[in-house]
Amino acid sequence: MQPTSNKEYLWRPEGRAAAAAKVKAARVKKGITYQALAEKLGVSKAWLACAIDGQQWVPQEYLDKLAQELGLSAADVAYMAEHPYKGYADPILYRLHEVFDTFGPALKELIHEEFGNAILSAIDFTVDVERRPDPKGDRIIITFNGKCLPYSHAGKYPW
Repeated sequence: MQPTSNKEYLWRPEGRAAAAAKVKAARVKKGITYQALAEKLGVSKAWLACAIDGQQWVPQEYLDKLAQELGLSAADVAYMAEHPYKGYADPILYRLHEVFDTFGPALKELIHEEFGNAILSAIDFTVDVERRPDPKGDRIIITFNGKCLPYSHAGKYPW
């Protein structure tokens, strides 16, 4: 049976949560940051953290590198080779949904104004998170970087 929620997917009997915890513990034990580990693998830190949480499909070449860097077996990282179900009911993720529910329509209009009849790719896409110190409270800077995809004309896709 297909999981109906991300919680069912991540905590099902196959032990995905335990596997992710083992990978995270190995990273901490080695004393390596997500940034440093991502640089060794040639990926972004946000993508890597998401993959370790079981929220990205990871190609074998990266699984091999990750296992080697953390001193883990292929079996320890194999859960990341399965295509994930995505989404949470976590407070931060709820707020991100709220941001897009609130600003999404305006962002859509601004994208169309700037790029014409186009959409933002979520496949040719990167995301990053940074901290910016601020006297009123540090700022969380999230950068989405997606390819501009023009809508098709008469069923012909330009990409």
